[in-house]
Amino acid sequence: MRTLYGNTEDLKADHIRRLENLCRRKVPDRFIITPELARDIARLSHEIHRQVGLLIERSGKIVAVIVGDAHKIVIPETGAYHTLPGRLKGLRCVHTHLKDEPLTADDLTDLALLRLDLMAAVTLTPEGGVRSVHAAHILPQGPPDAPYRILDPLPPHRLDVGFAEIIRALESELAQIRSLYTAEKGEERAVLVSVSTAPRKIAEDSLAELKELAISSGIEVVEVVLQQRKKADPRFLIGRGKLQDLNLLALQKGISLIIFDQELNASQIRSIADQIELKVIDRTQLILDIFAQRAQTREGKLQVELAQLKYLLPRLVTKNTAMSRLTGGIGGRGPGETKLEINRRRVRQRINQLEKALQAVIRHRSRQKARRTKKGLPVISIIGYTNAGKSTLLNTLTQSDVLAEDRLFATLDPSSRRLRFPRDVEVIITDTVGFIRELPKDLMVAFRATLEELQSADLLLHVVDVSNPRCQEQIRSVERILSDLDLQHIKVLRVLNKIDLISAEDLDRRIRTLGGFPVSAVNRSTLVPLTEKMAEEIEKLSSIT
Repeated sequence: MRTLYGNTEDLKADHIRRLENLCRRKVPDRFIITPELARDIARLSHEIHRQVGLLIERSGKIVAVIVGDAHKIVIPETGAYHTLPGRLKGLRCVHTHLKDEPLTADDLTDLALLRLDLMAAVTLTPEGGVRSVHAAHILPQGPPDAPYRILDPLPPHRLDVGFAEIIRALESELAQIRSLYTAEKGEERAVLVSVSTAPRKIAEDSLAELKELAISSGIEVVEVVLQQRKKADPRFLIGRGKLQDLNLLALQKGISLIIFDQELNASQIRSIADQIELKVIDRTQLILDIFAQRAQTREGKLQVELAQLKYLLPRLVTKNTAMSRLTGGIGGRGPGETKLEINRRRVRQRINQLEKALQAVIRHRSRQKARRTKKGLPVISIIGYTNAGKSTLLNTLTQSDVLAEDRLFATLDPSSRRLRFPRDVEVIITDTVGFIRELPKDLMVAFRATLEELQSADLLLHVVDVSNPRCQEQIRSVERILSDLDLQHIKVLRVLNKIDLISAEDLDRRIRTLGGFPVSAVNRSTLVPLTEKMAEEIEKLSSIT
């Protein structure tokens, strides 16, 4: 097993041998580092003019020796030491500083991001001896501006500080904090993050919707973080300092998941995963996860799996550790549980199989459509933003019992029912999957067979949650999707739903602004003007044909 990492180029064979031999040493649990070991790494560092670092387990075993340059070391991948929410990593880093300088900002950032037990710096005298040892550990309940405890500089003969007792006390304190924030069984605790270049109001609205999505997926939202920047960080999206703050917040509040409102590319996932010991997903993954939870029919499951694999394929270039944190739970449902680690060729094969299966679904739908056309039954399709009340409207109109809940994407699989108007005109009325702002393109492709069913509709009912302050933006999102599906030629009736949840003054203003039929989908008596207009439009179509 490799134990020597870093900048070893041009080192003499004797230096390489002495560095490798450091891994044979062991540190008693009372010591941060023994005086003898501190002296040896100081001498080596002085001779090669480079920083030398050690990663030490709690047992005292040295698991890695790191060689840096004159100013820093780079800690290697520590994925083998997975941390649970609210726990430290079980490793401490002790390294040299060639000059008499305390712990740097980079040292403290690594301490926080990697959740190390301790970060220590051995400073050197001009002759290569040990001047002092600077050390710090995370303060579990420290304020955001002072999340560390920095120890007083230690002389080389006073490194027996009861290290094991310090760590046990820290872990005990963290366990007490974790017990205060224990989520329900199977429920994740998450922080939502948006890095936005848009105006603050737009970013806040988007974050509010992300929170609704998270709750709909069974996630407990602990914190919401909005960072406005002129330009997003191309590597981490969010600044590295903010990542450090998030990691400390997660440690203090038992958070296990970070959800970004923006879509992360493969390199960003890898960079963030290298810096932080938490599961990280983006808005697209969250929506895919909700769809994986909701899909009930074979068709729905095929569509969701296809969308997940198309999302996953370009991200298989990331390190296994970045993706393996998602196995199971939020962001890892459906094919994620078994296919995160498989190679790209097998993913492509599965995508081809799914596309063929969905082509068969399209052919089946075409046959159904032909039979409906033969019977001459008009089709009315209910569309709208997710959680606008489409399923409730279908239930009230047809006296059926399609699942309807007050959460985003409560229903995924489309439902069709017959509806008879007073003049003995019978129609098929269909509920469709809810739309959402920036619906993931892979979902749009996967659900095309379902969405293309709208092409056969004779009339569209666009249900709008008029009580939602973002309803105008939601209307624009739905209309953009209709335009993408080339459905502008179909007559649309706008249905302003949930009028019982808004004041009369606000309702009047919305009706004047938006137009449409004000209804409460749970109150059948409010639907009379709408049903009369529906019947009128269907009769017009019948007379034309």
